[in-house]
Amino acid sequence: MKIKDKFNGERTVFSFEVFPPKRDGSLDKIYEALSEMAVLSPDFISVTYGAGGSVRDHKTEEIASWIKNELGIESAAHLTCVNSDRDDVLYILDRLNSGGVENVLALRGDITEGQEPRNVFPHASDLAAFIRENDPSIGISGACYPEGHPESPDMIADIKNLKKKVDAGAEHLVSQLFFDNSIFYDFCEKARIAGIDTPIEAGIMPVVNKKQIERMVSLCGASLPAKFTRMMSRYGDRDEAIRDAGIAYAIDQIIDLVVHGVQGIHLYTMNDPDIARRIHEGIKNLL
Repeated sequence: MKIKDKFNGERTVFSFEVFPPKRDGSLDKIYEALSEMAVLSPDFISVTYGAGGSVRDHKTEEIASWIKNELGIESAAHLTCVNSDRDDVLYILDRLNSGGVENVLALRGDITEGQEPRNVFPHASDLAAFIRENDPSIGISGACYPEGHPESPDMIADIKNLKKKVDAGAEHLVSQLFFDNSIFYDFCEKARIAGIDTPIEAGIMPVVNKKQIERMVSLCGASLPAKFTRMMSRYGDRDEAIRDAGIAYAIDQIIDLVVHGVQGIHLYTMNDPDIARRIHEGIKNLL
């Protein structure tokens, strides 16, 4: 089933993101975590390209196939193109088809320091167009950036590029993390004005430790509202307290989003079933 077909207007879609272990890591731990998350009945689970930019070893496809076939939950495999050529992408699509995976999240991917990009697919829109041409039946999702892509000169250019991605074949969008809902609402309004009518899911990252938020903000440049910074200032050095506060902040964000009619919530679980469970418990009757 294509992910876009989950968005039928009857309820808020609720989905998870997980990441595979690093190159030499075992799959057992992620399978255990996924089995615990499965009881929460997410609409789908996406699997990232790899933890910390690890070298592709096809764990993403393996995990996505396992989610679909063993758990009976729709899955989406992240597929990046910055270091891929056409044959690489076709090979991965073939593996996904063989594994029963019906959805991909098409991304440019991060440029690895010291490694020259192949530039066969300069942008995610180029990858989406190639996938659509070569596999018309697969569902294609794309990323969007409520505060603009870090490399984009401004929001106008970013929205124009997003429209290109949608026109190329992306039929469902997942947002980068954000902590100020008003920014997301403004972004969605701009996207609709630009003629982007695909479902847009809000990406929510529960902050459970200080190092995590410092790393994420340095990578994506997300704005931190005063309420959030006060929380970090008060509880950032107390592990259990910041975990509780971060989960509560995420629940509060999600409630506000659902009240405002958001089409979906994509929860960045960090492979932690307890986080997923606690947030689901706080919102399950609202979805």
